[in-house]
Amino acid sequence: MGKKKSKQAAPGSIVRNKRATFEFKIEEKIEAGLELQGWEVKSLRMGKVTLADTYVFIKEGECWMHGCTITPLNTASTHTYCEPARLKKLLLNRREIDKLEGLVERQGYTIVPLSLYWRKGAWVKVEIGLGKGKKEHDKRDASKERDWEREKSRTLKGAVRK
Repeated sequence: MGKKKSKQAAPGSIVRNKRATFEFKIEEKIEAGLELQGWEVKSLRMGKVTLADTYVFIKEGECWMHGCTITPLNTASTHTYCEPARLKKLLLNRREIDKLEGLVERQGYTIVPLSLYWRKGAWVKVEIGLGKGKKEHDKRDASKERDWEREKSRTLKGAVRK
């Protein structure tokens, strides 16, 4: 008898923003670095982060992530003030920032964080997606498609066993 697959994130992954793929049609994905403080890294290792309702904006030629809440650990830092919802700076090349800024301003795209993960064991990376908001009927279609795929896999799984 085989093991059941757990619904946890992939190895190296910290957290995924499932709501972003429901609310937006993601057209392009970009990997960016994340500027963090020491207590934030410790909290990330314990998985105390939320990406719901998080977005990225560009101000004065720099990318910032707003709404990402990293809950501080009780034992993380006693000599510094830990602000859970502070703005976090994204580390991107000038060329990438200019490209994103042009698409957001001229074509109405939105930049949303899709996931946080570990790269090479020590570096925290954020995968940001460039997308446009879905209309209500698009969300219903996506939900119907997802339900159909689930039902189809159940039916095929039952047919294989018999």
